[in-house]
Amino acid sequence: MSSLRPPERVNVLGVGISSLNLESAVSFLVQASQEKGNTGYVTVTGVHGVVESQHDPELKRIHNRSLLSTPDGMPMVWVGRQRGQSNMGRVYGPELMLEVSKESLARGLTHYYFGGAEGVAETLKLKLQERFGGLEVLGTFCPPFRPLNEEEEEAFVAEIQKARPHFLWIGLSTPKQERFMDQFLREHPDLTKDWDHSLILLGVGAAFDFHTGRVRQAPRFIQRSGFEWLFRLCCDPKRLLKRYAYGNSFFLSRIFPQLLGWKSYPMSR
Repeated sequence: MSSLRPPERVNVLGVGISSLNLESAVSFLVQASQEKGNTGYVTVTGVHGVVESQHDPELKRIHNRSLLSTPDGMPMVWVGRQRGQSNMGRVYGPELMLEVSKESLARGLTHYYFGGAEGVAETLKLKLQERFGGLEVLGTFCPPFRPLNEEEEEAFVAEIQKARPHFLWIGLSTPKQERFMDQFLREHPDLTKDWDHSLILLGVGAAFDFHTGRVRQAPRFIQRSGFEWLFRLCCDPKRLLKRYAYGNSFFLSRIFPQLLGWKSYPMSR
């Protein structure tokens, strides 16, 4: 998408995780957003996304075709550092959203929010504009809990072409948001052909709920410890127990053989 040199990727079970930290991710995205008429998407990827990709080759390719696939969870960071990427740090979706928003103020970069339950995107707009005075949010869209039909998609595309945001934030679940971003840009390759800047889609999942106060966020020291999954499990055991019990054990059983050189995973695109 961008003429900027993208960061290297670390192979994590065949998913290419971009070697960056929060500061370098924000810098790259701010620069990329100001290039003329390009599009691209960013996946914010942790253990859950990597494990899902082991059972879904197309999802793996979606991650590997992205503009960036940021290291959302500390296990991604630990693998990257073990592979020699000492400057790699966690790029957490909610934090990325805040930092890009803050950097947007001085550069006049604009935003659009797509996702969340009814009213969440509009509440998010109000909350972030209150936090970052002058933040330009050009629109919000609450999608139905199904794929957009032809009429809905045409209306959404027309709204995006009229608004022309630099950043389109997607607040769906994984892997729904990754599939949406990839398909949306493939089906609308000329979306930004006459724009004087880029359109970057970012799948940030629960960030919409965290920033609107609908879901409690783990304290920062827990986020940095690698045990945020345990905090979230305690908050919502019924929904997350199966995911974490299976996903974490599956990841550990595969990542150690890869790190030891006993098994390789190609990064297919």
